[in-house]
Amino acid sequence: MQIMAFPLLTVFTEELMGFLHSRMLEEPCEELVVGQPTRWDGSDSQVADFINGICQKVQSTWPDLRIIRVDERFTSSLASDALFRGGMKKSKRQEKGAVDKVAAALILENYLAQR
Repeated sequence: MQIMAFPLLTVFTEELMGFLHSRMLEEPCEELVVGQPTRWDGSDSQVADFINGICQKVQSTWPDLRIIRVDERFTSSLASDALFRGGMKKSKRQEKGAVDKVAAALILENYLAQR
């Protein structure tokens, strides 16, 4: 079976819990794939503690939800490169949400490929 990942949307951190609540009511899920911010040497990046805190909050709200962490090294640069090769103008590529959406899809594709 072949599966492809597509970006849904970018959600601001302060809106994340509300978004997840609505999404879980609309389409309950069993797993949530979250990027693991890692430096090139394998150590946690500066935002790792912040992301870990969000994951703990999500886990305490939905204890049956399996949270899967996936190494997100280089996904932003790969996403930016894909947008460039796809012909997106530089001004659009510099919009944070554009790169984040594609990077999220790459993270999900990495997870799906490992299954």
